[in-house]
Amino acid sequence: MIINVESPILEIHDLTVSYDQTPVLWNVDLSLPMGKLIGILGPNGAGKSTLIKAIMGLVPSTAGHVKLFDRELKEVRSRISYVPQRESVDWNFPASVLDVVMMGTYGKLGLFRRPGKKEKNIAMECLEKVGMQSFVGRQISELSGGQQQRVFIARALAQEADLYLMDEPFAGVDMATETAIFQLLREMTTAGKTVVVVHHDIHSAMNYFDWIIMLNLHLVASGPKTDVVTEELLRKTYGGKLNLLTKVSDIIRQKDFNPLKS
Repeated sequence: MIINVESPILEIHDLTVSYDQTPVLWNVDLSLPMGKLIGILGPNGAGKSTLIKAIMGLVPSTAGHVKLFDRELKEVRSRISYVPQRESVDWNFPASVLDVVMMGTYGKLGLFRRPGKKEKNIAMECLEKVGMQSFVGRQISELSGGQQQRVFIARALAQEADLYLMDEPFAGVDMATETAIFQLLREMTTAGKTVVVVHHDIHSAMNYFDWIIMLNLHLVASGPKTDVVTEELLRKTYGGKLNLLTKVSDIIRQKDFNPLKS
């Protein structure tokens, strides 16, 4: 099931990505709405992170194209923020928490301007939103995994983008941090931002997201969770692995649950 969107914020047409001539994404075709919290689900090796990287132009596509805000990426890059997987970052880089978050403001400064008081204030506001304002002088290598994740989300917020692409922002964090991050993402979408998140846990995905993309090398489904979370589509996405992960009936029962209203 693929639901098309009028005036989409993101359009992908026939996207194929290959590594060493082996396709890792095949003929992906979808459109995404504005102002939603969107989850990308699928088993390990399904191409979830590759999809995010292809949207950002970080990996070359074999075929197809991507449009954002009805334009090419190079025209609107400043309106898009990307949060990579924590494992892909060199956390030994000698930078303080404040330095890292202020990096998010560089895109709007221009080539020869240096960040000043305004940019520092933006960074501090973003750190406060993620509960990390008391760590401004700490080296990022000294932080826990959950704290590092919060700092990277603060850096993304400092970009003041319209579309946020996040690759497993909940990975390796405790439940309190996961809940805090989710509440922040929900506030962002309430303010009109669009947030696309690669996620691995089926149960919490049903609680968190408005719109779900199901991926397994090809696109299985994309649409509101109430439409696409079905036993048939879950089994098409996960195959026999689904029985090892969870009970399908439990997932279906959760798809109308909103944790912020409980």
